[in-house]
Amino acid sequence: MEKLFNKPLQVNMRCKDCEDRKANIIVTIVLQQTTSSVHKTGLLLRLTDDADPYFLFSLSISEEDFQSLKVQQGLLITFNEFPQKFIDLLNLCKQESDSDNPRFLLQLSQSPVLDSSADFSVVETNAFKRLNHLTLRLLQGSDTDIKKHLAVCLSSMKEEKHSFEEKLKKTEDELGYALQKLSDKTRELDKLRAEWSSQEKTISSHYSQDLVSEREKALGIQTRLQKQNEDLRQDLESAHKITIHQLQTRLAELENSNRELTERKYKSESTIRDLQIKLVGAEEEAQRAKQQVLSLRRENGTLDTECHEKERLVSQLQMRTAVLDQEVKDKDQLMCRTKELLEATQQQKDSIDGNSGKLEETVKLLSADIIKANEIIKKIMGENQKLSNKNKMKNIVTVEQEKALLKTEEELLKFTKNLENAQQQLKHKDEQVSKLKEQMETTMQKLNESKELLKTNENVINWLNKQLNEKLLPRKQPSPESFETPSVLPTAAGLRAHFYPMSGKPGMSPMEAINVIPIEQHPIHIANKQSGELVGLDSKYFERRDDSIPLHGLLPNLQNRELPQRPSNSKHTSSAFFTG
Repeated sequence: MEKLFNKPLQVNMRCKDCEDRKANIIVTIVLQQTTSSVHKTGLLLRLTDDADPYFLFSLSISEEDFQSLKVQQGLLITFNEFPQKFIDLLNLCKQESDSDNPRFLLQLSQSPVLDSSADFSVVETNAFKRLNHLTLRLLQGSDTDIKKHLAVCLSSMKEEKHSFEEKLKKTEDELGYALQKLSDKTRELDKLRAEWSSQEKTISSHYSQDLVSEREKALGIQTRLQKQNEDLRQDLESAHKITIHQLQTRLAELENSNRELTERKYKSESTIRDLQIKLVGAEEEAQRAKQQVLSLRRENGTLDTECHEKERLVSQLQMRTAVLDQEVKDKDQLMCRTKELLEATQQQKDSIDGNSGKLEETVKLLSADIIKANEIIKKIMGENQKLSNKNKMKNIVTVEQEKALLKTEEELLKFTKNLENAQQQLKHKDEQVSKLKEQMETTMQKLNESKELLKTNENVINWLNKQLNEKLLPRKQPSPESFETPSVLPTAAGLRAHFYPMSGKPGMSPMEAINVIPIEQHPIHIANKQSGELVGLDSKYFERRDDSIPLHGLLPNLQNRELPQRPSNSKHTSSAFFTG
């Protein structure tokens, strides 16, 4: 036996003597083996209720029973497919049971005739009607069947109880083992915490000594880095002068290119204006041509309508002429008959003379009418030919005007394309001008920064010159030995300024005259050996002149001038203001 389905489902219970109610019924479907040699498998359906132990309805379906059920209820499936499809219907009913208006529901109605049977059906409700998908006639279990079912349930409950007791014992054993492990792990954790605290203390003491040594190393590195920074600063100043000169040349080139671009822009704008004027003229000509074409098309339409009317009149006159021709033919036949009568009745001339005169008069009248109709037809045909010629001329004129309009439209398209190309070129030029402006702004910013640096350098030079003169003027005859000047910049600790005496060359800049080195390395002689006079900076470097040389003029002069020769005993000298 194989249990395919065993779930509680909500079932509408219908009974004759009691009210309808809903109950949770356990539906069980079992695939069982049969004793028949032909059909080995069968299907068992059982309905039970946990609240009512005497509630038992069952039905066993073999393949033969299913064939009769298939014929009765119009099923389209085989016996092998029936269990799965029936289970799918039950699952749909279970899903729809929670909604207020379920689409699929189960219904159990006891038969009014036989109290021991009940109809178990799967019903689908829609807006129109209720559809009964499947109805099975279940038999109520007898006392022996109920006893067997209860015995099976009791044995299964005992087995479940036994399995649950075994699981409970296993869980209790596992829980005791887990508690013992937990206590062991807590002891290990306490030990680890104590070891960690002791190790932390030893590591902190060890690393505190390392930290002190590292700090000392950092101070040494800091002093070394300060020296390197001073060297770098000197290199950067020289490189900065070179870059300033390059930027000035670049700025001149950019200004020239900017002028050329602005001239090109003005030229392109003038060409765009001319093209716009031409475009406006071409558009006006195109509009005029369109208006002329519209007027000619209207005239052509009116002429077409007139031509149609004339053709209609011609057709009417042709019909009239055809009718008149027919009448003439009839008259001819009458004339023939009358001639025959005249020939036959020559003997009665006297009596028929009056009648023949009358007939001749009628023939003359008819011939005059035919002549008039022919003249009218000729006039109408001439008018139609004139109208057709006029239409042909107008069609030729309209075709020529349409060709001229197409040419003007093509020229207008060419003008628009040229205008778009000129606008794109103008946009490209504007972008280039904006980029050049941005580059010029950046170069101007760099130039202003370099000017500010130059001003600060000039101020430092002036201040150093003043300090040098103040120190040198009070002393009349300094010894040829080296002397030590006080600290030039009090804020920079550990830095002292030393200067070389001027060589007496006129027009030498302060940058060439001053060189600063440490005191401990190079002694400097400030007295002139030949004359014994005090030597200092010229007074022209102390005055602030209005016609001072700007940055772009000063830098090339500084680069082109020769530096003074230093004493031969100086081993380590630098061209900047300070050294570390």
